[in-house]
Amino acid sequence: MAMDDRIRTSDADRERVTARLRDHFAEGRLTREELDERVTAALNARTFGELRRVLADLPEPAPVLQARPAGPGLAVRRRGPGILPLAALMLLAVILLPGGGWVFFAFLQMFLVFALVVGLGTAFAAHRFRRRMHHHWYQSQGYHHHYRYWDWPRGY
Repeated sequence: MAMDDRIRTSDADRERVTARLRDHFAEGRLTREELDERVTAALNARTFGELRRVLADLPEPAPVLQARPAGPGLAVRRRGPGILPLAALMLLAVILLPGGGWVFFAFLQMFLVFALVVGLGTAFAAHRFRRRMHHHWYQSQGYHHHYRYWDWPRGY
């Protein structure tokens, strides 16, 4: 829809035009003097007609495709070798070495203890973060008491 050239512009409209002018300068369509001249004219423009004259001989920006946010349904591209082949090679080397069975079980036990410690630490940190966010939400809503579900004030 075409805008009437006599309608007054806002500061945001002028800023958008100056940003487009800077883009055209960066692409080499304008010299430094032309940029300064046109930015001054755009910032002093009062109507859309004056802004249109500043951009009249420059092409419109190409439409930008919006990137879809990454979600659980999208494939994630990994870089570098996968962890599974490296783990398989390590397992094969440990089993083939003399006395490797005991080394393998010690490594497995150490890995399980590490996984347990990391899991417990993560669960503790997540619980603490959730409590802080819950408390912050109540404070931002103007509640000064932390109600539990069973003692929430009822409307009767």
